[in-house]
Amino acid sequence: MPLVTLIGEKLAKKENEFTYLGPNNECRNCKLKTVCFNLKPGRKYKITNVRDKRHNCNVHDGAAAVVEVEEIPILTAIDKKLSEGSKGKIDKKECQNIGCVNYELCSIILQKDKNYKITKIYESIDCPIGYDLQKAELSEE
Repeated sequence: MPLVTLIGEKLAKKENEFTYLGPNNECRNCKLKTVCFNLKPGRKYKITNVRDKRHNCNVHDGAAAVVEVEEIPILTAIDKKLSEGSKGKIDKKECQNIGCVNYELCSIILQKDKNYKITKIYESIDCPIGYDLQKAELSEE
């Protein structure tokens, strides 16, 4: 069963990706808010289908389109000591080096109280400030 949500019609294109930032206070009185708020804050999603249905929306320019989405796996930087298949809480290193080519990978926000499984290890990351890191794909446990 596909995951269905609403997104601004100008953004509603198949294969588009977006990060869900969380509930918007302007939506608290909207009768459709449960459809918009059914995603996980901070997670990336890809639009797999755009349905024909549109709804009026006070937040988006124009209407909101009904779309089907899929959650994109979490790609992030993790400590090299961690191995594929391991499960648990992932501690992230603090980094303020916004000019680094890996900054986006290193700045992925993970929930501190949530367990993750390392589903795939990719390459080592050359960290200019000296952290021993690798690129990995995580899933929520």
